[in-house]
Amino acid sequence: MILYRNNMPQIDLHGEDKIGATIKVKAFLDDNYKLGNNEVAIIHGLGKGILKKQVFDLLKSDKRIDEFNLDMFNEGCTLVRFLKKVDI
Repeated sequence: MILYRNNMPQIDLHGEDKIGATIKVKAFLDDNYKLGNNEVAIIHGLGKGILKKQVFDLLKSDKRIDEFNLDMFNEGCTLVRFLKKVDI
């Protein structure tokens, strides 16, 4: 289980549509993986669950992701842990 930390890199998707959110999340994940960050937070909000589903679908298909789950204190936030980066 991942616990939220204040210094964790995060992106806020409030006000985004599915396409805009997908583009921003992919770039956010790429940047943080390259920077070697182990964990990030994606704030999608509650609403009707459209952005949450889009984020979950994206995370399920990303081979760099070790695990992800909703923040236990805020269901409008998904916490993500990357697999260990292997430098060749």
